[in-house]
Parts: sequence; structure tokens; C-alpha cells
Amino acid sequence: MRGPSPIPVVLSPRVQSLLQRLRSRQTACQRLVRRVSILLALAADPCVDAAAKLLRLTRLTVRQWRDRWLEATAELEKAESRLLCDQQLSSFIQEVLDDIPRPGVPATFSPEQIVGIVAVACELPEKSGRPISHWTSRELADEVVKRRIVPRISPRSVGRFLKGGRPPASQESLLAELRPRRSRGVPRASADGMRRV
Repeated sequence: MRGPSPIPVVLSPRVQSLLQRLRSRQTACQRLVRRVSILLALAADPCVDAAAKLLRLTRLTVRQWRDRWLEATAELEKAESRLLCDQQLSSFIQEVLDDIPRPGVPATFSPEQIVGIVAVACELPEKSGRPISHWTSRELADEVVKRRIVPRISPRSVGRFLKGGRPPASQESLLAELRPRRSRGVPRASADGMRRV
């Protein structure tokens, strides 16, 4: 008993030409080349198994990019009809084949808040009425909450922000200097011409 017939990927000559150009472009990233290769293989033979075997990918990967392409087909056809420039259409195709933003936890602190924390850390603690000579993570956390830079923050988070910077560049060369190698077992001649063992 045979399974369902494969869903064909139909490419217009213009889109196929742009996909081939994207695939052969020297500066194209490998993810884009792989995805374009999937579409071109499916346009030649709509069988997912055949494309996966040809490209040495999983069936799941091939099916995922086929489905993404098919979802965008209506938009691609509209874009092809209204966009005169191949470069614009190529950019649109790359957007379709680009990664979807992954979900994740939003940042707890905004860049402005982080800059505010670092700015307070650069001040002398005496200026804030603190009887200490240097900021501790706990004192700094208390101060930025008191100044309403952030509603709350742990001393550990403050410490992470302050340790995130790069160490200063060394004034001395960090690279090892090359010295000529001596072969083992061969005696070395001294300045007076005498061999030393």
C-alpha cells in the first residue's frame, strides 16, 4: 500500500534562477545553501525521502523547509509580481528561509538600567552617603534600588554585570617568541669554538 502522493514544490523560472544564484554565491551562509538545496531538490523530485537521501539530511528537516516554503508561496507569488528588481525578490526569499526567532525569557534589565548600575558603581560610595571605601555587590544593589534605577536586583546580578567587562590589555607581549630549535644529541659550539657536551 502506497502512502500519500508527495506535495510538489513549484518554482517559477525567475525564482528557480534566484535560488540557484543564492546556492552558488561565495558568501552565502551554509544554512541558506542547505535550505535552497532542499527546495531545488524538491522542485526536481517532490519525494521527501529522495531529497533527504540526496542531501544527506533527515526527512524531518526536508519536510520542515518544504512546508515553510509552501506556507509562503502566496506571499512569494505576490512579491514576484510586484517586485521589479531581482535583488528585492532575492532578499524576500532569504527572509522566508531565515530562522524564525526562538522563544525565550525576555531580558530582566534593560540596557539603560545596566548602564545606570555601572554608572553608580563608578561613583565613590561616600557620594551616596555610604560609610565604605569600595562598593560591595550588596551595597551597590541596595543603592540602585534606592535610586529607583531598578525595582529589585540581587547582589549576585550586580556582581555579574560588573564582572562582565573585558580585562585590560596587557602592556607586554603575550605571544611566545620563536627561538631556533636545536636538534637533540648534537653538541653545541661555544663562543670560543670548543664543543660542549
